[in-house]
Amino acid sequence: MAKPKVAFYSCASCGGCEEAVINLDEDLLKVAEAVDIILWPAILDFKRKDIEAFEDGEIAVSFINGAVRLGDQEEMVKLLRQRSQLIVAFGSCAHMGGIPGLGNLYTRNAIFQRVYKEVPTVENPEGITPQERTAIDIGELTLPEFYDTVKTLDQLIPVDYYLPGCPPPSDLIMNAVNAVLNGELPEKGAVLAPDKPLCDTCPRAEERRGGVSIQEIKRPHEIKLSPWKCFLEQGIICLGPVTRSGCGERCIKANMPCRGCMGPAKGTIDQGVKALSVIASVLGLEEEEGMTEEEVKKLLDGVVDPAGTFYRFSLPDSLLTRKRME
Repeated sequence: MAKPKVAFYSCASCGGCEEAVINLDEDLLKVAEAVDIILWPAILDFKRKDIEAFEDGEIAVSFINGAVRLGDQEEMVKLLRQRSQLIVAFGSCAHMGGIPGLGNLYTRNAIFQRVYKEVPTVENPEGITPQERTAIDIGELTLPEFYDTVKTLDQLIPVDYYLPGCPPPSDLIMNAVNAVLNGELPEKGAVLAPDKPLCDTCPRAEERRGGVSIQEIKRPHEIKLSPWKCFLEQGIICLGPVTRSGCGERCIKANMPCRGCMGPAKGTIDQGVKALSVIASVLGLEEEEGMTEEEVKKLLDGVVDPAGTFYRFSLPDSLLTRKRME
C-alpha cells in the first residue's frame, strides 16, 4: 500500500518552523516511516517541476509555513493547493502573518530605501535596488516580485487547518500528523490547539491577586522580574489573556511575558484590539477618582511600540491589515 504523500514548504519565515519539525527527534523517524515526503526544500533537493508532475489531489497534506511576501511564493502555494487534499497553515506567519507581517507598516519602496541605501553598514553609492528583470550578456536574470503587502496563507488560498505557534510545539505537530494519518481531524477551518486562553493554564495564575491594576507600564529589561508573580501585576504587558494556550507556557517559564504567537481563541475577530481592551481595563483601577489626562498620557507612553506590542504576530490578519500606503 502506498504511503500518503506529504509536503513541507516555507514562504517568508525565519526557518524556526523547519527546526520545529526536526526537533521532533525520534518521532521524526516515525513520521518518515509512515509517509512519503515529496517536498521539503530546507532538507532535501526538490524542484517545482516535481510538484507539477503530480495529479491534482495526489498529495495527502501540505504543511506550509511563512507569510506570503514574494510572487514565487504565491505561485507555489497555489500549486500546492491544487495538488493537495489538505493544506495546513504551519506556524504564526502562515496563520496570521507573523513577524514578517510587521512589514505592512511600510511600503516596498520604503523597505528598499532603508535596506539598500540607508543602513549604516551598507555601501551602495549607486543606490542599486533589486530589479525583477536585469539584462546581462548571456540573457536575462529574473527575481520574484516583492509585494507591498505581506499576506497570510488563507488570504491567497483555502486553508483546511491551522497549526499555531512560533514555532508550533512538538506535541501539537505530532498530534496533527497523527490526526491526518488516522483520519481523526476536526471540522475544516479548525485551529489544532486547545481553545482556551493562556491565562487558564499559566503557572502564575494561582499567585494572581483578585484584581490587576497597572500604575506604570514597564519593559522587561527595566525591572527585576518576579519568577512567580503575574506579569500584568508587575506592569509588564502580557498577551496571555487574549492568546490561545497549547504552547506549554514556554515564554512564561523562561520568565518572559506572552507575546501572542499562538493567536487568539475561537471567536476573537482582532487579537490586537482585544489586547488593547484588556490592558485599558486594568489601567489605574486603584485610583478611586480616576486618572488625569496627563497621568493617562504618561502611562500610555510606557508602550514604546504599540503596533509591535499588540500586533507582533497578527497584523496582516487583523482589521487593520496594513498601514495606509502613500
